[in-house]
Amino acid sequence: MSKSEDILLLWDIDGTLLSAKGAGPKAFDWATIDHFGYEIPVASIDWLGATDYSIAYAMLEKAGKTATRQEAQELIDCYLSYLPEMLDATNARAIEGTQELLEHFHRHDAVHQALLTGNVRRGADIKLGYIGVDHYFRFGAFADHSDQRNDLSRHALDLAREHLHPEWSPERIYVIGDTPKDIECGKVIGAHTIAVATGHHSVEQLQEHDPSALFKTFSDPSVLIDYLGL
Repeated sequence: MSKSEDILLLWDIDGTLLSAKGAGPKAFDWATIDHFGYEIPVASIDWLGATDYSIAYAMLEKAGKTATRQEAQELIDCYLSYLPEMLDATNARAIEGTQELLEHFHRHDAVHQALLTGNVRRGADIKLGYIGVDHYFRFGAFADHSDQRNDLSRHALDLAREHLHPEWSPERIYVIGDTPKDIECGKVIGAHTIAVATGHHSVEQLQEHDPSALFKTFSDPSVLIDYLGL
């Protein structure tokens, strides 16, 4: 590839890079006990692919609280305090094949890697640091920027134009994730969408949202490498 053909891979974290067997939801569950005095299970809301702030707002509403940014931040701070312990308890790990992919693309001059995630930045740092892959990403769009997932893809495009080239085209962006929300937020900016069924959604469920490409897993890293022609 020439420099004008460089591409940007925007990676989701949970269910795409990280398998934590519910570490995040469990940390949020514990946070609600601390914050409200009783548990509000994450499973009781639509949390898959949602941002940390939208999860916090939904829990505050369930508790009959005013869903202010400050209240949400306090709940998220509590969640983050439990997150490292829960990553240990669930034996969190990188999903098979992803470390090989990150390293392969890291060594490729025409590929840039960044994050597009519903995690707040501190949560992303904790999770990616835990599995030792935090150094692969040049920048990231996090939930700190917006409660809405689709706003984050627009922010990611702005960051690409700031960090890579002022006229970076969405046609040179590939959004990689495991939920319909990942597919949707990629389409919003006109990016390619790569879905992988390593989270809570099946191949069939993801196919209904018409991603550009769909894989069952990345356990054989060559499937993504070949698809991208790298």
